[in-house]
Amino acid sequence: MQLTQKEKELLKDLKGQEKLCVEKYSQHAAAANDEQLSQLLNYLGGVEQRHLDIITKIDSGEIPQPAAGEAAPKNDFKQTYSVSETQEKKNDCYICSDLLATEKHASALYDTCIFEFKNEQLRTVLNSIQREEQEHGKKIYDYMSANNMYS
Repeated sequence: MQLTQKEKELLKDLKGQEKLCVEKYSQHAAAANDEQLSQLLNYLGGVEQRHLDIITKIDSGEIPQPAAGEAAPKNDFKQTYSVSETQEKKNDCYICSDLLATEKHASALYDTCIFEFKNEQLRTVLNSIQREEQEHGKKIYDYMSANNMYS
C-alpha cells in the first residue's frame, strides 16, 4: 500500500500521540493512590499499546484489522473518595484530568486523520481507534464522577 506524504506525516503524529499515551498510562498507573484507578489505567495503557502497534503496521504498508474493542472492564467504580478533599484524592484527580485531556487530544487527531486518508479501509481502522479513545475518556469520566472529582 502506498501512502501519500501527508498520510505519512499524520501517521508520525499518531505514533507520537500513542507513544505518549502508553507512557502516561504506565506512569500514572504507578502513581495512582486508588487501586481500582491503577487497574483501569493499566488496562487502558494496554489498549493504547495495541493502538500504537496498529499505527506502526499502517506505517509499514499493512492494512490491519479495525480495533476490536476488547471486552473492557465494566465501569462499576466503587466510591473510594468522599466529597472531602484529601491529598490522595487531589493526586488521583490530577491524573484523571491529565489523561482525560490527553484522550480528547488523541480523539481530535484521529478525527483529522479519518478525513485525510484516502484508503477507505484505513479510515475504518482509524475510526475504530478513535471510538476506543472516546470510550477511554468515558471510563475516566465515570471514575471521576463516582469519586466526586468531576463538576
